[in-house]
Amino acid sequence: MSTHGVANSVSAHERGTKLLETSTLNKGTAFTDAERAAFGLEGLLPPSVENIDQQERRILQQLGQKPTDLERYIFLIQLFDSNQTLFYHVVMSDPAYFLPILYDPTVGEACLKFGHIYRRPHGMYISMNQKGRVHEILKNWPEKDVRVICATSGGRILGLGDLGANGMGIPIGKLQLYTACAGVPPQGLLPLLLDFGTNNRELLNDPLYLGLRQTRPNIQETEPFVDEFVQAVQESFPNCCIHFEDWKGTEALHYLSRYRDKVCCFNDDIQGTGSVTVAGLENAMRITGESLKDQRVLFLGAGSAGIGIADMIRSAMKLEGLSDDQARSRIWMFDVNGLLENTRKDLIHEQKVYSHNHTPTDDLVAAVDSIKPSILIGVSTIGKAFTQAVVETMSRLNERPIIFALSNPTEHAECTPEEAYRWSGGKAVYAAGVQFPPVYYNSDTFLPGQANNFYVYPAVGLAIYATCPKFVTDEMFIEAAKATADQVTDKQLKMGMLFPPQSNVLDTEVHTAERVVELVFEHSLARVNSQPKDISAWLRAMLYKPEYTAFIH
Repeated sequence: MSTHGVANSVSAHERGTKLLETSTLNKGTAFTDAERAAFGLEGLLPPSVENIDQQERRILQQLGQKPTDLERYIFLIQLFDSNQTLFYHVVMSDPAYFLPILYDPTVGEACLKFGHIYRRPHGMYISMNQKGRVHEILKNWPEKDVRVICATSGGRILGLGDLGANGMGIPIGKLQLYTACAGVPPQGLLPLLLDFGTNNRELLNDPLYLGLRQTRPNIQETEPFVDEFVQAVQESFPNCCIHFEDWKGTEALHYLSRYRDKVCCFNDDIQGTGSVTVAGLENAMRITGESLKDQRVLFLGAGSAGIGIADMIRSAMKLEGLSDDQARSRIWMFDVNGLLENTRKDLIHEQKVYSHNHTPTDDLVAAVDSIKPSILIGVSTIGKAFTQAVVETMSRLNERPIIFALSNPTEHAECTPEEAYRWSGGKAVYAAGVQFPPVYYNSDTFLPGQANNFYVYPAVGLAIYATCPKFVTDEMFIEAAKATADQVTDKQLKMGMLFPPQSNVLDTEVHTAERVVELVFEHSLARVNSQPKDISAWLRAMLYKPEYTAFIH
């Protein structure tokens, strides 16, 4: 197995302008005089030889002159295209600043405009009209030791709905965060779009849309194609894990269930979202001094994200000693048609699991008053759905109401932290799916947490990269949740922080990955030879470092 080390030699074909156009090898003005002479670069660069820190200063200055985060996103993607090492050096220097530019919320706007801001191809695009040829097409990818493929169908992008091929911005961004947040070597990562078409009329009528111009077929038609893709991955990249991302809710649940016990795969919207939510709840329990198994949970939203989080909470409650029935009885759901209860005829199998005996109601306040949840979780994509009456009812029922408004982008959050703190009289334990600024209330400063999957999936991805597990289990995600939660200090908890600071995200993720790696070996899931004596040293030796390689010593 290759270790994906940075190339330390340049082939005869990678000289002159060809070398400058190869993003993984290009050093720009950092090529030394000797390298310029050896590789036909003399006259192609300004005479000054710079180090990577000098180059970074120029990038930051240019970024500061951009008027919007979307312009900064486009600039950074162009940098990624031209000099991958410098891109990661810049991004990893200040992850807290760059995360909202490279990913949520800016990536949502980038996806909406994907065909209009498109510059160069990234990753692979495999469409329905290539059915029967997927294995052949995967051979076109130059890297043969792919460890993670992030695959989307573009069916449900963030809270923006069906964006078809425009959704490719998501796997590109997700895998960049694997490297930026957890040091996963980028050569082993492949963003991929499975293009079934789109039901988005606006995109189908857009002359610059880049995807298949057809409406989406039903799941009976797509399933053989997805089966072919999954099998082709096993043949082409035997050490690879498939990370499913932003599929339509019913498809996300269906395909995870179909493949999770057969191949190495996971769905970040289901398991990653569930894991990071459990991490936040672990720390909410530290604040309230209670146990997760004793809580009652009400969800607003019963799609794939809600069910994924509910399943993960249920697994965590069972690990604390509850039976499956006891755990299920503590989890309730409310969707656009009201409370999930046993008279409802419109529920899919995964929703029926959380449907209980109750009087029908489409009034969220009444449902809160009746069910008396201690935890309210929003995954509805309906902005402002947690009204003042909802928050006040939660606060009347609980000394410290736990309110997670997880929908994104920002305008889809069920309530803001300022609203949650004000309407609860400062009692709420709050997290959102996007990053909000500090809130000042009654002379206290609150630092609302961001329950974003980037705390979890890059760490799990690093563990997967290192161990090549046979399967990815919920236990791995629960261990990642606990490891993430454990890294929040008591002082940070007092300020409302439920997640570690983003400024130190690389250390956070590597610590989390170490715990997941231990569990993978403990459960005999690893496909690498044997468990190392020092997992930390073994893992850290694999980390990608954004440093230039000297081609001439």
